[in-house]
Amino acid sequence: MIEVLSVASEAYPLIKTGGLADVTGALPGALSPLGVSMRTLLPGYPVVTDKLNGGGRTVAEFDDLFDGPAKLVAARINGLEILLIDAPHLYARPGNPYLGPDGLDWPDNWRRFAALGWVASQLGHGLLDDYQPQIIQAHDWQAGLLPAYMKYGPATDVKTVMTVHNIAFKGFFGSEIFPQLRLPPAAFAVGGVEFYGGISYLKSGMECADFVTTVSPNYAEEIRTPAFGMGLEGLLNGRAETVTGILNGIDIDTWDSAIDPELKQTYSANTLHLRQVNKRALAERFQLDGVDGPLFCVISRFTGQKGMDLLAQVVDGVVGLGARFCLLGSGEPHLEAGFAAAAARHPGKVGLVVGYDEGLSHLMQGGADAILVPSRFEPCGLTQLYGLRYGCIPVVSRVGGLADTIIDANPAALDAGVATGIQFDADSAHALYEAARRAVKLYGDEKVWRKMQRRGMKSDVSWEHSADRYAALYGQLLGLARDNDNAAD
Repeated sequence: MIEVLSVASEAYPLIKTGGLADVTGALPGALSPLGVSMRTLLPGYPVVTDKLNGGGRTVAEFDDLFDGPAKLVAARINGLEILLIDAPHLYARPGNPYLGPDGLDWPDNWRRFAALGWVASQLGHGLLDDYQPQIIQAHDWQAGLLPAYMKYGPATDVKTVMTVHNIAFKGFFGSEIFPQLRLPPAAFAVGGVEFYGGISYLKSGMECADFVTTVSPNYAEEIRTPAFGMGLEGLLNGRAETVTGILNGIDIDTWDSAIDPELKQTYSANTLHLRQVNKRALAERFQLDGVDGPLFCVISRFTGQKGMDLLAQVVDGVVGLGARFCLLGSGEPHLEAGFAAAAARHPGKVGLVVGYDEGLSHLMQGGADAILVPSRFEPCGLTQLYGLRYGCIPVVSRVGGLADTIIDANPAALDAGVATGIQFDADSAHALYEAARRAVKLYGDEKVWRKMQRRGMKSDVSWEHSADRYAALYGQLLGLARDNDNAAD
């Protein structure tokens, strides 16, 4: 059994703000049948500590964890083996784990997530008598200092993996924090944590880890170019042999239209007509007119990265094609205001819910005809996978994991019977409009549309193949690489 410690700032169903939590929450269960035991180290946010219900076992204590006392608590919560950093001075704050009540980053986020990486390194260096990970996997910038703490700490056989979920979020801070990071002076260098005169937690992890993974093969190639590398493409090209993309999967037990309790009506690929019940429920929830014509859904952060400004430009035109919209999300104020204005211009045609609602997102996938994902860049994307699983046709930009997972309904793919969605060029409002127009036209041919829905629902979007690639990578790092077709590149 390979012992892996997963280090992350969130994990579903304990704490979630985005797709990172879905990945870190699902991966341990997917790896278990493959001889990998994975525990997850998490910050002790109130929403997580409340789930302990007074349980858990204190396995270590720290007199001074970055300016305050802390405990390390072991527990099993919602099927996950958790190690929880109970440090009220760092994590006992209301609401979003990263943002204060003013909507801005907590000013001491550098300290809060340095503590996460430092505790992980202590576990790697033998903190506990009864637990010793062989591999520690750091997820995104919040855990990015972990590989540096391991590299500049005592010599060890423990290997580190840095997984990049979104290279745009680099965890950049001024150099003035360096003396408080518990790293030796040698770490403040190009080969360590230094980045353009400051400190980048993500760059640090990518520089110091034994291996770097991203969440789709296409994204692994994209971020080695100036267009997508965000200033880190040189680093990645310099260590190209230790960089690979492993596509995310989804939890197919949680996302199963045949048993999903969030749906008004469950259904399968053979009973797609029953989706109309969910479509009517969506129309009522978003105050839309009837169920005739295609209904597009959007479940997203309202940001430029997600291409929401492009969507705002084409909403009027797509409504003019006879389509309707239900939008769920929040983000940049001008985009929220823009979609609210679109809903006011098109009552009964455009519905908006600002915020996030997990249950509603399930109903949207189970009732809308298509989901729009117009991202300018998208490391993997999960909503298009949920769409495939639920017969909600994905209409996606041709980037990152979106390009890896959706087969465009061009004439050749339709004739060959392999199309599962629609792709279009990123960063183009015109291309987005044309893709929506194609979707409306395809929707008008019920036979073709049903075939695409069923084909998508039969797609393997589970963690099975991806988990096998992770297990192969772990074995490779430990000198146990398996000679099979799924071995990591």
